[in-house]
Amino acid sequence: MVQVKAIKAFSDNYIWCLTNSNSNQAWVVDPGQAEPVIAHLAEHNLILAGILITHHHYDHTDGVATLVASNPNIPVYGPTNSPFKGVTHPLKDGQNINVLNVDFNIFETPGHTLDHICYTNNELAFTGDTLFSGGCGRLFEGTAEQMWHSFNKLRSLPESCNVYCTHEYTQANLAFAKAVEPRNPELLAYSKKVDELRSQNKISLPTSIGQELKINPFMRSDLPTITELVPSKMSLVTKNNEPWENFASLRQFKDNF
Repeated sequence: MVQVKAIKAFSDNYIWCLTNSNSNQAWVVDPGQAEPVIAHLAEHNLILAGILITHHHYDHTDGVATLVASNPNIPVYGPTNSPFKGVTHPLKDGQNINVLNVDFNIFETPGHTLDHICYTNNELAFTGDTLFSGGCGRLFEGTAEQMWHSFNKLRSLPESCNVYCTHEYTQANLAFAKAVEPRNPELLAYSKKVDELRSQNKISLPTSIGQELKINPFMRSDLPTITELVPSKMSLVTKNNEPWENFASLRQFKDNF
C-alpha cells in the first residue's frame, strides 16, 4: 500500500512523496524545489528512488537537477514532448509504469500546457495543474477543447479515486464555483469544510473524482444546470451546444474573476 504525504514548497505548492511500509524508498511528484524534499527525506530516513514530472513549468521541475545530482541514476519520468530536458524516461498516453509495486496509467492531458500528463490508477491520480479541487489550470498553451477532453479522461476514473493536485488553490477555486452555482448544497458544505481546514492551516487535499463531480464547475460543464445558473454577465460562447464550449466560457469567466 502506497502512502502519500505532502511536502510544502514555495507559497502554495505541494510536492507529493510516495512511500510504502516495505522499504525506505521514496518517489516525489513535481519537485519544484529540492531543499524541502531533501529535508523531508532526511527527517524520515528515506532514499529517493525516482521522480515523476507532470509538465515543464519551473515550479514543478526546478528541483530536479539538484535531486538527481544527489541521487545519481534515479529515473525521471515525464512527458515525451516536454521542453524540460531533465526527463530520462519519456512517457506517452496509454503507457504504464510501476512505482513502489503500484501500477500507474499515463493520461496525456494537454490544456494547461501541451506536454501535461497525469499519473493515474483506480485509487490515486496525480493531476499536476490540470485538475484542481474546485477548479482547473489556466490555458497557457492548449485550448479549452483539449482541456475538456483531458477532463473527460479524468472523469472516467472511479469516483473514489483520490486526486492529488499541486497547488493549495481550493478556497479561491470554491469562491468562483459558488459564483457559478450559488445554490449547490454539496458545494456550500464542501466550502465550509475547506474554510475550517484552512483556518487551522491544514491541507485541503486530496480531493476525489466523486467530490469534484459534485462541486467543480469545470467537471460539470456538460450539465444543463451550469448553463442555467451562470451569472448573466458571463457570455457563453456556445455555438453547437458542445460541453467544451461551456468549459471555455467558464475558464474565460474564471480568468477575469
